[in-house]
Amino acid sequence: MKEILNQYKNANMPFLRTTKSAVVITAISLLTACSAPKVSTKLDAAKLPENFDTQRKEASTENFIPLKTETFFKDPKLEELLKKAIAKNPDYLIMQERILIANSHLKVAKLALLPSLELVADASGTHYGKYTMDGVGNYDTNFSQNISEKQRINEDLTPNLFLGGKVSWEADIWGKLSNRKKAAQQRYFVSQQGMRLLQTRLLGDVADLYFKLIALDKQATIYDDNLKTQERALDIVSAQRSVGKATELAVQQFNAQNNNIHAEASELKLSIDQTEKALLTLLGEYGGKIDRSRDFLAGHLEVLNQKISVDSIIHKRPDVSEAYFELLASNADAKSARAAFFPTVNLGGYAGFNSFSFNTLFDAGSFAWQILGGLTAPVFNKGQIKQEFYVSNRRQEISFLQYQNSVTTAFNELSALLHRNEAYEDVLKYKLKEIDHLEIAVNVSNDLYLSGYANYLEIINAQKNKLQAELDFVDIQLRNANSQVLLYKALGGGVN
Repeated sequence: MKEILNQYKNANMPFLRTTKSAVVITAISLLTACSAPKVSTKLDAAKLPENFDTQRKEASTENFIPLKTETFFKDPKLEELLKKAIAKNPDYLIMQERILIANSHLKVAKLALLPSLELVADASGTHYGKYTMDGVGNYDTNFSQNISEKQRINEDLTPNLFLGGKVSWEADIWGKLSNRKKAAQQRYFVSQQGMRLLQTRLLGDVADLYFKLIALDKQATIYDDNLKTQERALDIVSAQRSVGKATELAVQQFNAQNNNIHAEASELKLSIDQTEKALLTLLGEYGGKIDRSRDFLAGHLEVLNQKISVDSIIHKRPDVSEAYFELLASNADAKSARAAFFPTVNLGGYAGFNSFSFNTLFDAGSFAWQILGGLTAPVFNKGQIKQEFYVSNRRQEISFLQYQNSVTTAFNELSALLHRNEAYEDVLKYKLKEIDHLEIAVNVSNDLYLSGYANYLEIINAQKNKLQAELDFVDIQLRNANSQVLLYKALGGGVN
């Protein structure tokens, strides 16, 4: 009995040694993998303040109403232009195509978790030499009495035919593939937020140019009205000169002032044309005229009367959401890179018809199958794996800092805009009172000049001051409208 055991042991010694080696290698691989570095977890964002510290009175509503362009700007003509921009702007349409590309990457990442199946049809022919193992084996097999006629092998050209399917699958034990899928999913969300961000910027640019056109139109009207006033004053001075009550100097001063206004009005018309062309470019149109309102229509006050939840409104902004999803994607990348330290389990096999003869390919006896299993562990390529993990971990840190910066920027930007909107209400009120006083001053200066209590320079100065004040008032209205656009962007934008 002892001799039989010794014989069995000696006969199976190579197999036992191989098994022991495999166990040792597997154990070393697992121990090495367990020493893999950890993914950074020190990513604590600074807590946001509870309010924006403004002087406005807050309403009782708790939920922030999502923005809509038609209710925020309250200008039907602007709303039509915004719809055109969404439908025709080339940059926006390009971004839509990139969204589709990102979606295709996500689909591929999802399918990576599934087994791969291939249908295979292989055909080859080999002529084996007489002094090769296959050649000698085939020659000897044909002399065997244990085979049938179908099993005889063609020695001149030995075919090898296979028709069937092969399957392979990597077991996602450590989460490498699932984290890749998660990273692709988060980057798809990044692309969506990028599209929202582009949409918000596009609509903001359209609104800015639209409001600039309104301001230029109002300033053009102001110049026309002031020209009429100047011409009336020139007529008065010219009549005074004809009777010796005014000098040629006064007439020339008024003529110079009129020509200066004409020049500025002509330059203003050029600005209107250039602004229209810029807006038409954003709309994807070659030419035409922009239909616009005659005055600024304020509609953002409803938003300002809401009680704004700082955290919710900040994280609804597309730039903050974009940075947040990129942070999640980089975290998944780091986890996937860490999983590369662990052994990979691959399973596979094939099934189909395999024969060395066309005549017997579809016989039941030609059906063959195989099951495969393998364990691959990194041992000598740790430098590359460590480098990839290090880079992924650092990118995660960068994404976190970018996210924190976007939150900080968003808070301070929105806080500044809320204060700015409050301030412009007072500025416009005082500027309007200044114009009323200067209007009276122009009328009084004309009356005093006719009565001999004022000279022509006082008339010119009063009219010049009134013109500048009216232009300044429109400029402040434009800046207030631009502030509304910035507020629209800062609150996260939105179309519907």
